[in-house]
Amino acid sequence: MLIPMIGLLVGIIIGVVCPYVLPASYSTYVAIGILACADSVLGGVRSNCFKKFNLSVFVSGFFGNAILAMLLVFIGERLNIQLSIAAVVVFGSRIFQNFAHIRRFWLNKGKKEDNIIM
Repeated sequence: MLIPMIGLLVGIIIGVVCPYVLPASYSTYVAIGILACADSVLGGVRSNCFKKFNLSVFVSGFFGNAILAMLLVFIGERLNIQLSIAAVVVFGSRIFQNFAHIRRFWLNKGKKEDNIIM
């Protein structure tokens, strides 16, 4: 658990220190990509809590979800439809579900019985 936290801290520091600024036209793509990556990270933490973590599944999901979400936004812009809303709803709900499972795992860690429905 220490290595992901160090990676997160290094990523935040690089993001704050880096002088590169993305053009405003890419802001929707970046926002949806970050949301998809956050979903993958929380999914990885959740699977790690339940001893089901698989690195290849995590890496493919991390990059695949981000690319697919940004492609969805791109197609939506070409069709003049806000498909980014669908990505926000799906990834937002998955983030909250993963967080709820992680929270319940930590709250019930010392208890013998767990009432989480998978």
